Amino acid sequence: MFLLKVITLSFLCMLLLSFAQSYVKATHSGVAITGKDWATARRDSAGMAPDAQKFVDTAIVQVYVAPTFGWRGLFAVHPWIIYKRAGEDHFNRYEVVSWGSRNVIRHNYALPDGYWFGAKPRLLLDHRGAAAAAMIPRIEAAIKSYPWPHSYRVWPGPNSNTFLAHIGREVPELKLDLPANAIGKDFRPLSNPVGLPASGKGVQISLLGVLGLTLGAEEGLEFNVLAFNFGIDFRHPALRLPFTGRLGMSKTATDNNG
Repeated sequence: MFLLKVITLSFLCMLLLSFAQSYVKATHSGVAITGKDWATARRDSAGMAPDAQKFVDTAIVQVYVAPTFGWRGLFAVHPWIIYKRAGEDHFNRYEVVSWGSRNVIRHNYALPDGYWFGAKPRLLLDHRGAAAAAMIPRIEAAIKSYPWPHSYRVWPGPNSNTFLAHIGREVPELKLDLPANAIGKDFRPLSNPVGLPASGKGVQISLLGVLGLTLGAEEGLEFNVLAFNFGIDFRHPALRLPFTGRLGMSKTATDNNG
């Protein structure tokens, strides 16, 4: 009984500290809790994606995340994937969006590196050249095979993070590491509680994304309790935390591209 109380108290303390850090960060940025109208929120380019015309002869695959709109940005992120083949002078952007259509999978819903309703995106991964070219057909196949093209639930999923996690599982060469605050990345149906994590390498046990355990090549060790994720990244030492995503050594978009 004493041990249970210690574990519960530790869990609550970590939640509160992680939320406090997220709140301070959001207050400092002035984005996640401004309460601005979504229709007028910033959606222009963040100037992060490569110039598709300049790199017309290069295949490129990138994944971005940004805090979700409004107060929800304190809790979770929204991800998307962009890619272009060699010879193409434009990017294709894919993501899941809940409003505006029965089909939640959207193609070119926004600019490749656009602000997500006022929130600046962060680049998660960047693959180029022959490796990226080999991934693109498999990425497109993964998009087509997404199991929930007409379903969306903010919590615990399926949602935009579930979509990117599905692509990561189908294309492990991406080496995708969705942050701990990517709520929905661990969503699995009750009929399939055991499988690969979002990185495509390792093992994940998850009950509808609300209780589970992940041991992944990119994720490290991560526990999921009510979609709050706690863990340790061993390769790039850091704590994986809800609300904030990560605390410790930063992980750049090219760390896993070798």
